[in-house]
Amino acid sequence: MRTMKRRATRQRTTPSCSKQRRPEKPRSATCARWLAAALALSASLAAVRADLPKPETFDDKDFVSVFDGKTLKGWAVSAKTGHSRTSKNTSGGKWEVKDGAIVGSQDVPGNGGIIITEKQYGDFEIALEMNNDDGPDSGLFLRSTDTGKCYQAMIDYHKGGNLMGIYGEGIGGKPHVRNFDFGKDVTEIVVPSKQPDGGFKSPVKAEDWKAFWKPGEWNELRARVEGNPPKLTTWIKGVKFMEYQDTERRLEDKGGIALQVHGGGDYTKQFVRYRNIRVKELKK
Repeated sequence: MRTMKRRATRQRTTPSCSKQRRPEKPRSATCARWLAAALALSASLAAVRADLPKPETFDDKDFVSVFDGKTLKGWAVSAKTGHSRTSKNTSGGKWEVKDGAIVGSQDVPGNGGIIITEKQYGDFEIALEMNNDDGPDSGLFLRSTDTGKCYQAMIDYHKGGNLMGIYGEGIGGKPHVRNFDFGKDVTEIVVPSKQPDGGFKSPVKAEDWKAFWKPGEWNELRARVEGNPPKLTTWIKGVKFMEYQDTERRLEDKGGIALQVHGGGDYTKQFVRYRNIRVKELKK
């Protein structure tokens, strides 16, 4: 009997690990994790439900980088365009390299310009990544002069703007073909019911845009120009968004490749950003 009492005493005095309570995590942190998981799941399901076109597969052989990610070697700022009138064409906006990207903005309110390659190109394809702020009007200039006359692949990244339509910059605004407009901001688009000029409809529906385009992230754009009068083709994230055959010879067979910061307004604190810029010259 004494032995049993001693054992019972030991059992009562030995703490039980199973009864030790773990400190509770703050409910706010737990709720935040649940909310983040729910939002991620919702975005994933939205992407699955979206009827997104399949991106094309490209042969990137023979592409050559035209931006080293560290300097503006091979590029020149031009103040000869109409977007530099605020400075009386003495400066072409502010251009610098930051975090491996060409970053552009107005240098003073209303004053923009272009930065253009020193090399000229005839038939070519260009691919680059962009991560622009919502607001500044920009553009990818194809066969451009230093005065900004070109075929522009539009990067009008703001309310009512467009991405990768074609516009005749400095040549009378012709051609001007686009198949959607941004809505209240770049997170939504409006697709016209009427067939656009050139006959190339938007491959992405308005309700699927949020699942397709990711503002604040690096997104790839691509353009190709062939012949004169040229055939112009553009892609967004590997999906063909425009194909247009011009019927007039408006520019020379060769020109530079330029990036633009539009004049007007005040975009001294909002920026355009481009990186991983590479070009493939096409054989005739």
